Amino acid sequence: MNNEIPLSYPDITEDDIRAVTRSLRSGRLSIGPQLEEFERLVALHAGRTYGIGVNSGTAGLHLALLALGVGPGDEVITPAFSFIASANCIVYVGATPVFVDCDPRSLNMRIKDVESKITEKTKAIIGVEVFGNPAHMNELAQLSRRYEIPLVEDACEGLGGRSGNDQIGSFGRLAVFGFYPNKQITTGEGGMIVTDDDRLADLCRSLRNHGRVDHSSKSENGTSNELGTWLSHDHIGYNYRLSECHAALGCSQMNRLDEIIEQRQRVAASYTRRLLANPDIIIPTIEPDVFMSWFVYVIRLSDRFTFFDRDTIIDGLRRHDVGASNYFPPIHLQPPYRSMFGYKPGDFPVCESISERTIALPMFTRLTDREIDLVCQTLEVMMMRITFSRD
Repeated sequence: MNNEIPLSYPDITEDDIRAVTRSLRSGRLSIGPQLEEFERLVALHAGRTYGIGVNSGTAGLHLALLALGVGPGDEVITPAFSFIASANCIVYVGATPVFVDCDPRSLNMRIKDVESKITEKTKAIIGVEVFGNPAHMNELAQLSRRYEIPLVEDACEGLGGRSGNDQIGSFGRLAVFGFYPNKQITTGEGGMIVTDDDRLADLCRSLRNHGRVDHSSKSENGTSNELGTWLSHDHIGYNYRLSECHAALGCSQMNRLDEIIEQRQRVAASYTRRLLANPDIIIPTIEPDVFMSWFVYVIRLSDRFTFFDRDTIIDGLRRHDVGASNYFPPIHLQPPYRSMFGYKPGDFPVCESISERTIALPMFTRLTDREIDLVCQTLEVMMMRITFSRD
Protein backbone atom coordinates (compact mmCIF):
# COMPACT_ATOMS: atom_id res chain seq x y z
CA MET A 1 0.00 0.00 0.00
CA ASN A 2 1.09 3.59 -0.62
CA ASN A 3 -0.10 6.57 1.44
CA GLU A 4 -3.69 6.02 0.33
CA ILE A 5 -6.00 4.24 2.78
CA PRO A 6 -7.99 1.87 0.53
CA LEU A 7 -11.57 0.83 1.15
CA SER A 8 -10.46 -2.79 1.46
CA TYR A 9 -7.24 -4.79 1.24
CA PRO A 10 -6.84 -8.58 1.27
CA ASP A 11 -4.94 -10.20 4.14
CA ILE A 12 -2.39 -12.30 2.23
CA THR A 13 0.55 -13.86 4.05
CA GLU A 14 3.66 -15.71 2.91
CA ASP A 15 1.97 -18.94 4.02
CA ASP A 16 -0.90 -18.16 1.67
CA ILE A 17 1.51 -17.59 -1.20
CA ARG A 18 3.36 -20.83 -0.43
CA ALA A 19 0.05 -22.74 -0.38
CA VAL A 20 -0.80 -21.50 -3.87
CA THR A 21 2.70 -22.23 -5.10
CA ARG A 22 2.53 -25.81 -3.80
CA SER A 23 -0.74 -26.25 -5.63
CA LEU A 24 0.77 -25.00 -8.87
CA ARG A 25 3.73 -27.35 -8.52
CA SER A 26 1.50 -30.35 -7.80
CA GLY A 27 0.32 -30.54 -11.39
CA ARG A 28 -3.30 -30.96 -10.21
CA LEU A 29 -5.03 -27.69 -10.99
CA SER A 30 -8.72 -28.63 -11.01
CA ILE A 31 -11.10 -30.86 -9.01
CA GLY A 32 -8.50 -32.18 -6.62
CA PRO A 33 -7.56 -32.49 -2.95
CA GLN A 34 -7.33 -28.75 -2.25
CA LEU A 35 -10.94 -28.24 -3.33
CA GLU A 36 -12.10 -31.18 -1.23
CA GLU A 37 -10.29 -29.84 1.83
CA PHE A 38 -11.60 -26.32 1.36
CA GLU A 39 -15.14 -27.65 1.03
CA ARG A 40 -14.67 -29.66 4.21
CA LEU A 41 -13.31 -26.70 6.19
CA VAL A 42 -16.08 -24.28 5.21
CA ALA A 43 -18.86 -26.83 5.72
CA LEU A 44 -17.42 -27.76 9.11
CA HIS A 45 -17.26 -24.13 10.21
CA ALA A 46 -20.88 -23.55 9.19
CA GLY A 47 -21.99 -26.76 10.88
CA ARG A 48 -23.15 -28.27 7.58
CA THR A 49 -22.60 -31.69 6.04
CA TYR A 50 -21.61 -30.75 2.50
CA GLY A 51 -19.63 -27.99 0.82
CA ILE A 52 -19.62 -27.37 -2.93
CA GLY A 53 -16.94 -24.97 -4.12
CA VAL A 54 -17.83 -22.66 -7.03
CA ASN A 55 -16.13 -19.78 -8.79
CA SER A 56 -18.20 -17.01 -7.15
CA GLY A 57 -20.91 -16.41 -4.60
CA THR A 58 -23.18 -15.34 -7.46
CA ALA A 59 -22.66 -18.70 -9.17
CA GLY A 60 -23.52 -20.40 -5.89
CA LEU A 61 -26.82 -18.50 -5.60
CA HIS A 62 -27.65 -19.36 -9.21
CA LEU A 63 -27.02 -23.07 -8.65
CA ALA A 64 -28.97 -23.07 -5.38
CA LEU A 65 -32.09 -21.83 -7.15
CA LEU A 66 -31.59 -24.25 -10.03
CA ALA A 67 -31.20 -27.15 -7.61
CA LEU A 68 -34.48 -26.16 -5.92
CA GLY A 69 -36.25 -26.23 -9.29
CA VAL A 70 -37.01 -22.50 -9.40
CA GLY A 71 -37.89 -21.31 -12.88
CA PRO A 72 -40.23 -19.29 -15.11
CA GLY A 73 -43.55 -18.44 -13.50
CA ASP A 74 -42.12 -18.69 -9.98
CA GLU A 75 -41.54 -15.87 -7.53
CA VAL A 76 -38.60 -15.51 -5.15
CA ILE A 77 -38.64 -13.07 -2.23
CA THR A 78 -35.41 -11.08 -1.82
CA PRO A 79 -34.23 -7.82 -0.19
CA ALA A 80 -34.37 -4.49 -1.98
CA PHE A 81 -31.31 -3.48 0.06
CA SER A 82 -28.48 -5.84 -0.89
CA PHE A 83 -25.81 -6.42 -3.50
CA ILE A 84 -27.48 -6.87 -6.89
CA ALA A 85 -26.50 -10.56 -7.16
CA SER A 86 -29.23 -11.35 -4.60
CA ALA A 87 -31.75 -10.45 -7.31
CA ASN A 88 -29.80 -11.26 -10.47
CA CYS A 89 -29.68 -14.95 -9.57
CA ILE A 90 -33.50 -14.99 -9.64
CA VAL A 91 -33.61 -13.43 -13.10
CA TYR A 92 -30.99 -15.95 -14.30
CA VAL A 93 -33.45 -18.82 -13.76
CA GLY A 94 -36.36 -16.95 -15.34
CA ALA A 95 -38.23 -16.31 -12.09
CA THR A 96 -39.56 -13.00 -10.77
CA PRO A 97 -37.86 -11.19 -7.86
CA VAL A 98 -40.29 -9.95 -5.22
CA PHE A 99 -38.55 -7.24 -3.21
CA VAL A 100 -38.97 -6.54 0.50
CA ASP A 101 -38.08 -3.36 2.38
CA CYS A 102 -35.45 -3.41 5.12
CA ASP A 103 -35.56 -2.99 8.87
CA PRO A 104 -34.03 0.42 9.75
CA ARG A 105 -31.87 -1.05 12.53
CA SER A 106 -30.49 -4.34 11.21
CA LEU A 107 -30.89 -3.44 7.49
CA ASN A 108 -32.13 -7.00 6.88
CA MET A 109 -35.62 -7.80 5.60
CA ARG A 110 -38.51 -7.19 7.98
CA ILE A 111 -40.10 -10.57 8.74
CA LYS A 112 -43.68 -9.27 8.67
CA ASP A 113 -43.03 -7.82 5.21
CA VAL A 114 -41.62 -11.12 3.98
CA GLU A 115 -44.74 -12.93 5.15
CA SER A 116 -46.99 -10.38 3.45
CA LYS A 117 -45.29 -11.09 0.09
CA ILE A 118 -45.80 -14.87 0.15
CA THR A 119 -48.18 -16.13 -2.55
CA GLU A 120 -48.92 -19.45 -4.18
CA LYS A 121 -46.19 -18.59 -6.70
CA THR A 122 -43.47 -18.16 -4.05
CA LYS A 123 -40.91 -20.88 -4.70
CA ALA A 124 -38.03 -19.67 -2.48
CA ILE A 125 -36.87 -16.93 -0.13
CA ILE A 126 -33.38 -15.44 -0.35
CA GLY A 127 -32.33 -14.22 3.09
CA VAL A 128 -29.31 -11.92 3.14
CA GLU A 129 -27.16 -11.12 6.17
CA VAL A 130 -26.59 -7.54 5.07
CA PHE A 131 -23.00 -6.50 5.85
CA GLY A 132 -22.71 -9.82 7.74
CA ASN A 133 -25.46 -9.11 10.29
CA PRO A 134 -27.54 -12.26 11.02
CA ALA A 135 -30.29 -10.41 12.92
CA HIS A 136 -33.75 -11.96 12.33
CA MET A 137 -32.33 -14.96 10.44
CA ASN A 138 -33.70 -17.41 13.01
CA GLU A 139 -37.17 -15.91 12.57
CA LEU A 140 -36.82 -16.01 8.79
CA ALA A 141 -35.83 -19.69 8.94
CA GLN A 142 -38.86 -20.41 11.13
CA LEU A 143 -41.13 -18.57 8.69
CA SER A 144 -39.79 -20.55 5.74
CA ARG A 145 -40.39 -23.83 7.56
CA ARG A 146 -43.91 -22.82 8.55
CA TYR A 147 -44.82 -22.07 4.94
CA GLU A 148 -42.68 -24.95 3.58
CA ILE A 149 -40.81 -22.56 1.31
CA PRO A 150 -37.06 -23.19 0.96
CA LEU A 151 -34.77 -20.53 2.40
CA VAL A 152 -31.58 -19.81 0.44
CA GLU A 153 -29.22 -18.05 2.81
CA ASP A 154 -27.11 -15.48 1.00
CA ALA A 155 -24.26 -15.61 3.51
CA CYS A 156 -21.74 -14.08 1.10
CA GLU A 157 -20.96 -11.23 3.51
CA GLY A 158 -21.01 -13.10 6.80
CA LEU A 159 -18.50 -15.93 7.14
CA GLY A 160 -17.60 -16.36 10.81
CA GLY A 161 -20.57 -14.49 12.26
CA ARG A 162 -23.32 -15.99 14.37
CA SER A 163 -26.63 -15.32 16.04
CA GLY A 164 -26.57 -16.84 19.51
CA ASN A 165 -24.98 -20.24 18.97
CA ASP A 166 -26.09 -20.49 15.33
CA GLN A 167 -23.38 -19.89 12.75
CA ILE A 168 -24.04 -17.84 9.66
CA GLY A 169 -24.48 -20.46 6.94
CA SER A 170 -26.61 -22.74 9.11
CA PHE A 171 -30.02 -21.12 8.55
CA GLY A 172 -31.02 -21.94 4.97
CA ARG A 173 -31.87 -25.15 3.15
CA LEU A 174 -28.78 -24.09 1.27
CA ALA A 175 -26.39 -21.27 2.15
CA VAL A 176 -23.84 -19.54 -0.05
CA PHE A 177 -20.57 -17.85 0.95
CA GLY A 178 -18.49 -15.51 -1.19
CA PHE A 179 -14.71 -15.05 -1.18
CA TYR A 180 -14.13 -11.91 -3.23
CA PRO A 181 -10.97 -9.97 -2.18
CA ASN A 182 -12.91 -7.63 0.15
CA LYS A 183 -14.48 -10.47 2.14
CA GLN A 184 -13.34 -11.88 5.50
CA ILE A 185 -11.29 -14.52 3.68
CA THR A 186 -10.52 -14.53 0.00
CA THR A 187 -9.78 -17.03 -2.73
CA GLY A 188 -9.31 -14.19 -5.23
CA GLU A 189 -12.61 -15.15 -6.82
CA GLY A 190 -14.76 -17.92 -5.41
CA GLY A 191 -17.77 -19.09 -3.49
CA MET A 192 -19.14 -22.04 -1.54
CA ILE A 193 -22.56 -23.66 -1.27
CA VAL A 194 -23.22 -25.50 1.99
CA THR A 195 -26.15 -27.77 2.80
CA ASP A 196 -27.20 -30.87 4.73
CA ASP A 197 -29.26 -32.23 1.82
CA ASP A 198 -27.33 -34.88 -0.09
CA ARG A 199 -29.59 -34.67 -3.15
CA LEU A 200 -29.14 -30.91 -3.45
CA ALA A 201 -25.40 -31.24 -2.83
CA ASP A 202 -25.03 -33.84 -5.60
CA LEU A 203 -27.07 -31.73 -8.02
CA CYS A 204 -25.09 -28.55 -7.31
CA ARG A 205 -21.85 -30.47 -7.67
CA SER A 206 -23.00 -31.73 -11.07
CA LEU A 207 -24.34 -28.39 -12.27
CA ARG A 208 -21.08 -26.57 -11.47
CA ASN A 209 -19.22 -29.02 -13.74
CA HIS A 210 -21.19 -28.92 -17.02
CA GLY A 211 -23.86 -31.29 -15.71
CA ARG A 212 -21.48 -34.20 -15.20
CA VAL A 213 -22.28 -36.64 -12.44
CA ASP A 214 -19.50 -37.73 -10.08
CA HIS A 215 -18.62 -41.26 -11.22
CA SER A 216 -15.19 -41.31 -9.58
CA SER A 217 -16.01 -44.08 -7.09
CA LYS A 218 -14.36 -47.50 -7.21
CA SER A 219 -16.15 -50.68 -8.11
CA GLU A 220 -16.05 -53.79 -5.90
CA ASN A 221 -12.98 -55.10 -7.71
CA GLY A 222 -11.15 -51.80 -7.14
CA THR A 223 -11.30 -50.46 -10.69
CA SER A 224 -12.39 -46.92 -11.48
CA ASN A 225 -15.96 -46.34 -12.52
CA GLU A 226 -15.21 -43.04 -14.24
CA LEU A 227 -14.06 -44.45 -17.61
CA GLY A 228 -16.20 -43.11 -20.42
CA THR A 229 -18.17 -40.76 -18.17
CA TRP A 230 -16.16 -37.52 -18.39
CA LEU A 231 -18.02 -36.47 -21.54
CA SER A 232 -21.40 -37.75 -20.32
CA HIS A 233 -23.72 -35.02 -19.05
CA ASP A 234 -26.93 -35.70 -17.15
CA HIS A 235 -27.93 -32.03 -16.87
CA ILE A 236 -27.51 -28.73 -18.68
CA GLY A 237 -24.71 -27.47 -16.49
CA TYR A 238 -22.24 -24.62 -16.15
CA ASN A 239 -18.52 -24.04 -15.89
CA TYR A 240 -18.66 -22.81 -12.29
CA ARG A 241 -15.73 -24.83 -10.93
CA LEU A 242 -13.31 -23.46 -8.32
CA SER A 243 -9.69 -24.19 -9.26
CA GLU A 244 -7.19 -25.97 -7.02
CA CYS A 245 -5.10 -22.78 -6.74
CA HIS A 246 -8.07 -20.77 -5.51
CA ALA A 247 -9.02 -23.56 -3.12
CA ALA A 248 -5.45 -23.79 -1.80
CA LEU A 249 -5.56 -20.09 -0.94
CA GLY A 250 -8.94 -20.67 0.70
CA CYS A 251 -7.59 -23.51 2.86
CA SER A 252 -4.69 -21.37 4.02
CA GLN A 253 -7.01 -18.47 4.81
CA MET A 254 -9.47 -20.71 6.68
CA ASN A 255 -6.63 -21.77 8.96
CA ARG A 256 -6.36 -18.10 10.03
CA LEU A 257 -10.09 -17.30 10.09
CA ASP A 258 -10.28 -16.69 13.85
CA GLU A 259 -7.28 -14.36 13.72
CA ILE A 260 -8.71 -12.47 10.73
CA ILE A 261 -12.09 -12.04 12.41
CA GLU A 262 -10.42 -10.84 15.61
CA GLN A 263 -8.56 -8.15 13.69
CA ARG A 264 -11.72 -7.01 11.90
CA GLN A 265 -13.45 -6.86 15.28
CA ARG A 266 -10.66 -4.60 16.51
CA VAL A 267 -11.06 -2.23 13.57
CA ALA A 268 -14.86 -2.06 13.97
CA ALA A 269 -14.56 -1.43 17.72
CA SER A 270 -12.11 1.41 17.07
CA TYR A 271 -14.48 3.05 14.59
CA THR A 272 -17.39 2.69 17.01
CA ARG A 273 -15.47 4.28 19.89
CA ARG A 274 -14.30 7.12 17.69
CA LEU A 275 -17.67 7.93 16.08
CA LEU A 276 -20.18 7.05 18.79
CA ALA A 277 -20.48 10.58 20.20
CA ASN A 278 -21.20 12.26 16.86
CA PRO A 279 -24.97 12.92 16.73
CA ASP A 280 -24.96 13.11 12.92
CA ILE A 281 -23.45 9.63 12.46
CA ILE A 282 -25.53 6.47 12.88
CA ILE A 283 -23.15 3.60 13.61
CA PRO A 284 -24.11 -0.02 12.85
CA THR A 285 -26.69 -1.48 15.22
CA ILE A 286 -25.68 -4.90 16.54
CA GLU A 287 -28.10 -6.88 18.69
CA PRO A 288 -26.71 -8.31 21.98
CA ASP A 289 -26.85 -11.96 20.81
CA VAL A 290 -25.18 -11.21 17.45
CA PHE A 291 -21.48 -11.78 16.80
CA MET A 292 -20.30 -9.87 13.73
CA SER A 293 -17.34 -10.90 11.62
CA TRP A 294 -17.47 -7.47 9.90
CA PHE A 295 -17.49 -7.57 6.13
CA VAL A 296 -17.62 -3.76 5.90
CA TYR A 297 -18.10 -0.88 8.34
CA VAL A 298 -20.98 1.22 7.03
CA ILE A 299 -22.16 4.35 8.80
CA ARG A 300 -25.26 6.39 7.98
CA LEU A 301 -25.59 10.16 8.06
CA SER A 302 -28.46 11.74 9.97
CA ASP A 303 -31.41 13.02 7.97
CA ARG A 304 -29.92 16.53 8.10
CA PHE A 305 -27.79 15.36 5.19
CA THR A 306 -29.09 14.78 1.68
CA PHE A 307 -28.12 12.30 -1.01
CA PHE A 308 -26.01 15.04 -2.63
CA ASP A 309 -24.34 15.86 0.70
CA ARG A 310 -23.40 12.20 1.12
CA ASP A 311 -21.86 12.00 -2.34
CA THR A 312 -19.94 15.23 -1.70
CA ILE A 313 -18.53 13.76 1.51
CA ILE A 314 -17.49 10.55 -0.25
CA ASP A 315 -15.80 12.59 -2.97
CA GLY A 316 -14.00 14.62 -0.30
CA LEU A 317 -12.76 11.49 1.45
CA ARG A 318 -11.44 10.09 -1.80
CA ARG A 319 -9.70 13.37 -2.68
CA HIS A 320 -7.92 13.10 0.68
CA ASP A 321 -6.78 9.53 -0.15
CA VAL A 322 -9.37 7.80 2.03
CA GLY A 323 -11.29 4.98 0.36
CA ALA A 324 -15.07 5.32 0.76
CA SER A 325 -18.20 4.23 -1.07
CA ASN A 326 -21.97 4.11 -0.92
CA TYR A 327 -23.45 0.72 0.12
CA PHE A 328 -25.89 -0.27 -1.44
CA PRO A 329 -27.98 1.50 -4.11
CA PRO A 330 -31.53 0.07 -4.00
CA ILE A 331 -31.72 -2.90 -6.34
CA HIS A 332 -35.24 -2.06 -7.53
CA LEU A 333 -34.03 1.34 -8.78
CA GLN A 334 -31.13 -0.07 -10.80
CA PRO A 335 -31.86 0.49 -14.51
CA PRO A 336 -32.49 -3.18 -15.49
CA TYR A 337 -35.05 -3.64 -12.70
CA ARG A 338 -36.82 -0.38 -13.42
CA SER A 339 -37.12 -1.27 -17.09
CA MET A 340 -38.04 -4.96 -16.62
CA PHE A 341 -40.42 -4.65 -13.68
CA GLY A 342 -41.50 -1.01 -13.58
CA TYR A 343 -40.18 -0.11 -10.13
CA LYS A 344 -40.01 3.57 -9.22
CA PRO A 345 -38.78 5.77 -6.37
CA GLY A 346 -40.97 5.45 -3.29
CA ASP A 347 -41.71 1.73 -3.72
CA PHE A 348 -39.46 0.79 -0.77
CA PRO A 349 -39.05 3.97 1.25
CA VAL A 350 -36.93 2.66 4.14
CA CYS A 351 -34.39 1.10 1.79
CA GLU A 352 -34.28 4.24 -0.34
CA SER A 353 -33.87 6.60 2.62
CA ILE A 354 -31.07 4.55 4.16
CA SER A 355 -29.32 4.01 0.86
CA GLU A 356 -29.09 7.76 0.26
CA ARG A 357 -27.06 8.29 3.44
CA THR A 358 -24.70 5.29 3.73
CA ILE A 359 -20.92 5.58 3.66
CA ALA A 360 -18.63 2.55 3.78
CA LEU A 361 -15.35 3.33 5.53
CA PRO A 362 -12.05 1.46 5.06
CA MET A 363 -12.20 -2.03 6.59
CA PHE A 364 -9.34 -4.53 6.53
CA THR A 365 -7.19 -6.34 9.07
CA ARG A 366 -4.04 -4.22 8.77
CA LEU A 367 -5.78 -0.90 9.34
CA THR A 368 -3.97 0.86 12.19
CA ASP A 369 -5.47 3.02 14.94
CA ARG A 370 -3.63 6.01 13.47
CA GLU A 371 -5.24 5.37 10.09
CA ILE A 372 -8.66 4.93 11.70
CA ASP A 373 -8.22 8.29 13.45
CA LEU A 374 -7.28 9.87 10.12
CA VAL A 375 -10.34 8.37 8.41
CA CYS A 376 -12.66 9.63 11.16
CA GLN A 377 -11.09 13.09 11.28
CA THR A 378 -11.38 13.44 7.52
CA LEU A 379 -14.99 12.25 7.59
CA GLU A 380 -15.95 14.77 10.27
CA VAL A 381 -14.15 17.61 8.50
CA MET A 382 -16.07 16.83 5.29
CA MET A 383 -19.33 16.77 7.27
CA MET A 384 -18.53 20.11 8.93
CA ARG A 385 -17.83 21.68 5.53
CA ILE A 386 -21.34 20.69 4.43
CA THR A 387 -22.81 22.21 7.60
CA PHE A 388 -20.81 25.47 7.31
CA SER A 389 -21.73 25.86 3.65
CA ARG A 390 -25.39 26.16 4.70
CA ASP A 391 -24.77 28.88 7.29
